[in-house]
Amino acid sequence: MANPVQALKGFIRGRHFSLTQQIFVGLGLGIVLGTVISEVDPSWAEFFKPFSDLFLRLIKMIIAPIIFTSLVAGVAGAGHVSKVGRMGVKALVFFEVIAFVALAAGLIKVNLVRPGVGLNMPQGSGMGLGLDVAVAPHHSWSDMMLHAVPTSIIQAMAEGDVLQIVLFSILFAIALGTLRDRAKPVVNLCEICASAMFKLTKMIMFYAPVGVTAAITYTIGTGGLPVLFSLAWLVGTLYATLALFTLLVLVPTAMFFKIPLKKFYKVIKEPAVIAFSTSSSEAALPRAMENLETFGVPRRVVSFILPLGYSFNLVGTTLYLSLAAVFIAQVAHVELTWGQQFTMLLTLMVTSKGVAAVPRASLVILAGTLASYGLPLEGLSLIVGVDTLMDMGRSIVNVIGNCLATVVVAKWEGEFVEASDEQLAHLDTSDESDDD
Repeated sequence: MANPVQALKGFIRGRHFSLTQQIFVGLGLGIVLGTVISEVDPSWAEFFKPFSDLFLRLIKMIIAPIIFTSLVAGVAGAGHVSKVGRMGVKALVFFEVIAFVALAAGLIKVNLVRPGVGLNMPQGSGMGLGLDVAVAPHHSWSDMMLHAVPTSIIQAMAEGDVLQIVLFSILFAIALGTLRDRAKPVVNLCEICASAMFKLTKMIMFYAPVGVTAAITYTIGTGGLPVLFSLAWLVGTLYATLALFTLLVLVPTAMFFKIPLKKFYKVIKEPAVIAFSTSSSEAALPRAMENLETFGVPRRVVSFILPLGYSFNLVGTTLYLSLAAVFIAQVAHVELTWGQQFTMLLTLMVTSKGVAAVPRASLVILAGTLASYGLPLEGLSLIVGVDTLMDMGRSIVNVIGNCLATVVVAKWEGEFVEASDEQLAHLDTSDESDDD
């Protein structure tokens, strides 16, 4: 008979369950705890919030170092500086095509289902949501261009502005590459630091089940389920549209580029679950980078395309924006013509870029869109209660879309070397040794 102490140690270390399975257990436990707390005393949910925030802080702590070190090591060390511009162009073309399809999917679905019909617009100013809707930004191309260039890379890293970090890292790597042999010590240091950061990612992932449990408990405990029931038609419409978009757009895209779906699923499974359970695409970034490299995408491609997608390829969020804007119009009994909706689609393709680092960015952009088309801002207070629950769905699609884009660009460049089943086997378990 097995030693109970050893069995307990094995369970704690994740020997019996993969990390993905542990996260799913955390999801279930969080739903149960949250439901109980919402019925007994919702204020108890506040106890769990610090444990949820701790996980997100740990992830954000390593994003800037991972992007900088891996991108510099990949671009400067491999001597492929000339390919960066070509990869960037291909990535942006792919991003814009997918974004257009996502926005169109949201518009079509919300017009077919019409989830806002029959609901009443809440009374009030639409304020008090943690947003300054009066100054909701309208991002022109010039704004985006200037925003991409940091005035201080230290500030960009402190604020987690992924786009600025990527741009500085590329320029630094290009400059470093011109130094040839003299740059080798710096490149070697970046390679060592990048490897260390991925090791640190694995260490942080041991806390993921706890962070996920706390996040779900807090979300449900503060009234998520009751609010979900009152706006179930909207939430259901979004999730159905996200599912259809994944099955009818992302999956065929992967098949067109001959990406092995079974292996790709294994690679994105864990990052997608992390994004879903924490309502944060950013939380999944380090693990997604590591898994894609294991999948066979070169580090220089992963470290460039994947972070770039966090500013230009949040397809789940863009789909949500078009759906939510028309939903509020339906609640307000405002009939938008197809011409107005098409103009809104084009506007959102611009305004939704480069704001991934802004807290509750989707609500800020949505507020600006409502103001542009004369729609009542009170509609924000109608959906803010279920925004976290909807954010879970759009976050998982954001991660899947960005991972797919990274592999597509790698295939497009002829850089992808498909990993074997043996090389991917460790993704199903969490018992890797520290020597791998």
